[in-house]
Amino acid sequence: MLKVFGYLKKSILPILTIIGLLIVMAICDLTLPDYTSRIINVGVQQGGIDQVTPKAILEDSLEDILLFTTPENKKIVLDSYRLINQGNLDSKEYDKLVKKYPELETETIYLLQELSKEEKENLEEILTQPMLIYYMATSSEESEKIKSELVKSLPLEMENLSLLEIFKSLPEESLSKMVEEFTSQFEQIPESIARQSAIATVKGEYQKLGMNTNQIQTNYIFTSGAKMLGIALLNMILAIAVGFFGARTAAKLARDLRNAVFQKTMEFGTTEFKSFGVASLITRTTNDIQQVQMVMVFMLRTLFYAPIIGIGGVIKAMDANSSMAWIIALAVLSIMTLMVLMFTLVMPKFKVVQKLIDRLNQVTREILSGIPVIRAFSNQKKEENRFDEANKNLRKTTLFVDRAMTVLMPTIMFVMNAISILIVWKGAHGIDSGVMQVGDMLAFIQYTMQIVMAFIMVSMFSIMFPRANVSANRIAEVLKTEPAVKEVDHPKSFSKRVRGLVEFKNVNFRYPDSDEDVLTDISFTAEPGKTTAFIGSTGSGKSTLINLIPRFFDVSGGEILVDGVNIKDVRLHELHNKIGFVPQKGILFSGTIASNIGYGKENITEEEIVRAARIAQAESFIEEKKKKYDSPVAQGGTNVSGGQKQRLSIARAIASDPEIYIFDDSFSALDFKTDAELRKALNKETKDATVLIVAQRISTILHADQIIVLNEGKVVGKGTHKQLLKSCAIYKEIASSQLTKEELENE
Repeated sequence: MLKVFGYLKKSILPILTIIGLLIVMAICDLTLPDYTSRIINVGVQQGGIDQVTPKAILEDSLEDILLFTTPENKKIVLDSYRLINQGNLDSKEYDKLVKKYPELETETIYLLQELSKEEKENLEEILTQPMLIYYMATSSEESEKIKSELVKSLPLEMENLSLLEIFKSLPEESLSKMVEEFTSQFEQIPESIARQSAIATVKGEYQKLGMNTNQIQTNYIFTSGAKMLGIALLNMILAIAVGFFGARTAAKLARDLRNAVFQKTMEFGTTEFKSFGVASLITRTTNDIQQVQMVMVFMLRTLFYAPIIGIGGVIKAMDANSSMAWIIALAVLSIMTLMVLMFTLVMPKFKVVQKLIDRLNQVTREILSGIPVIRAFSNQKKEENRFDEANKNLRKTTLFVDRAMTVLMPTIMFVMNAISILIVWKGAHGIDSGVMQVGDMLAFIQYTMQIVMAFIMVSMFSIMFPRANVSANRIAEVLKTEPAVKEVDHPKSFSKRVRGLVEFKNVNFRYPDSDEDVLTDISFTAEPGKTTAFIGSTGSGKSTLINLIPRFFDVSGGEILVDGVNIKDVRLHELHNKIGFVPQKGILFSGTIASNIGYGKENITEEEIVRAARIAQAESFIEEKKKKYDSPVAQGGTNVSGGQKQRLSIARAIASDPEIYIFDDSFSALDFKTDAELRKALNKETKDATVLIVAQRISTILHADQIIVLNEGKVVGKGTHKQLLKSCAIYKEIASSQLTKEELENE
């Protein structure tokens, strides 16, 4: 996988951008539950008032509250407020403040001055308990309870006074002692309850000032809601940006991997193709790279986000309520147990799926390629059964994986809902005892779900990663495979004195997976201007020998020289430029007839294409077509006959104007007349070139300058047709099977 990730070096900047955007997204997501909590706690329960310190208060009310403070704290409070009335304000400021505080017309009020954050926090700490006592003294229900206890120890004339009036009438020492008693009792009251009671006092004072407290509440809720909408909108934009950059980066990685795999495949020789298999190489270039691309998108968009939101959620949840941390641990443990179970059960199957896809591709490719043969032998049912078996094996394994994954999501949702119920149950007890607020409980649920989702994201990646890792290893296996036929580090150049000379010197060859040599001690020289032919029984090594010249394989022993230079010491491109190769099976590419003939030569002219077609005896059937040389050729040349396909392949070799022509049994698909005419035209065209022909028919090589007879990978005869009839029993046997007695006697 690391080798595959190495292709992300060019995408470092987009990846860093994605991480930056994800951090901002996480901040947005973690902020939303906090706003939900504030709307409930402050907007609903506290009437939109979020500060214990009143922004404005009646002079009499503040003096009553200050009864319950120390002289030092009283001075701090009074220094924090400015006493205002109609007499000490200019008309403009007065009109502005009267609209806000209508009671200013008849009352003197204290207005909170501009304070620093630290000063505000200190002032709030000073005023919380005095305001709580003031709230109890002015609240009818609470004041009556306290008054009934105090009256027992007070004079009779105080019975008709209010609790606040009683406090005012008490000596300073008695009042201080009572305040201390109240303070010791308040320490047992949860901070949230004390704060709410103090804020209830603030709300009452705002109502005394004539302020519209309902409007304050509405404004707070709407303002908080608008902020949440803004954060959600920003989050959406960030998610789109992350998705865009993530998809772009993953697609770029897939593109680079496909290019790398394809370029590497183009370097492969026959050995590597046999080792991997064409079906497997196709799967690795398509399905495997797609798996890596999918996991990369998931990683960039989700995996990087999970730890950020997870850690942030834990911090925020602890701030909301640390007493329920065990619920988070329980949720994470439940999800992790579920994921480990799923991982153990499903992961081995992912590796099997990729192999089964390879097998299905192989069977499909074989059947589609061999349809004519299948129909000729009426084996459609047999091949259908073979395909059905491969398809069923893949289906069974895929269904097992999909069914297991189908169970996963409902189980996760059950765990998450069960955790939510547990939080509500535990939180309800906290709310009832006053240690928790409703908004904090809802925020805790949201933070817990975010933490759980973070672990689910990581767990989902741990499920996806092994499959992608298998695919990545399969891709890396292709990329790290060195071709058996390698380019030389310090290449030589071909001699300019000789053009087309081919020499085999004691050449031995065996296939990589074979224990025996296929060719043994092969030595001969093919000279320019002459035709060298190879003949022998099936499996004698003719095609293998020919394939050694363009280095489709490398010799196991000995050496092959072209123009006096070992072909291992020159660049493959230069070697191939010297060779016009016509394979045993004609291969055409989708396009036109002209594009196929001109395939081996850049900037080829129309005259050269026509000339090559004429020599290859292809002109006659091309001219019969409506679009002539612009006639379309289907993929694999399926819209032309076998003989036409072979002639176009020969024309392609002629058009490249090579120094060495190699015909690997290329005339077998031609009738005798076309074969004779083609060879006659070819002899005139190739009089200065080296021609190497592998043939099965004696008639094709009768007039060759040199015929080499192979048997079981060894040279058993070498000479002209007449010489071999006399000196080589195997050649004479082949000739006897193809020529009549009269033809042999005439020879």
